[in-house]
Amino acid sequence: MRLGLFGGTFNPIHYGHLRAAEEIREGLRLDRLLFIPAALPPHKESRHMVPFTTRLEMTRLAVADDPGFEVSDVESRRPEKSYSVDTLRLFRQEWPPDTEIFFILGLDAFLEIDTWKDYRQLFTLCHFVVLDRPGYDRGQLESTLTTRVHPDCRHDAEAGAYLHPAGSRIYFRPITLLEISSTAIRTAVSQGRSIRFLLPEAVRRYILIKRLYQHEENTHANQRH
Repeated sequence: MRLGLFGGTFNPIHYGHLRAAEEIREGLRLDRLLFIPAALPPHKESRHMVPFTTRLEMTRLAVADDPGFEVSDVESRRPEKSYSVDTLRLFRQEWPPDTEIFFILGLDAFLEIDTWKDYRQLFTLCHFVVLDRPGYDRGQLESTLTTRVHPDCRHDAEAGAYLHPAGSRIYFRPITLLEISSTAIRTAVSQGRSIRFLLPEAVRRYILIKRLYQHEENTHANQRH
């Protein structure tokens, strides 16, 4: 079993997330890919965060028609912050020992990996799939691996990945870079502008019906968006 884990706030989920997940699933021949909305993300401010149950429902709506994608509520089972190492430990306990786990994240997040809780243990629990991000280059990944993760990390051309002494692999994957962000979507909603074609239609309708991301002065904004 090759299992992909794609965590994020998904506030809201959009086509940038979904297209990246599709390319990774296909490129690494993953058997399953789970989207994992963060309950209490330690690296994100909560001021503009809608409740976990709302983000969970939007994520479920986004992947409802794709049998290769699933959504996990695992991070809502703990009252504390959503640390990735705790989530990965739980998956290691619940899944067969021969399961290969691929943890998917952006290059921008990976460059801060040494600020994560028990980050050295992460490389004993899973492989990493690092997604390209605008404004960043692959050289930053290699520098982070050798200076902040482990000096013996090296690139293996045959594996197409960096190898960690613990046995894990770190893949770098260029993806289709869609200029879509959750922040821009929230801003557009608050200003009464269109968000059509930035995210699945079911998610767009949910946002409008629930009046998410609208400031008080925009409560009666034109609903054509």
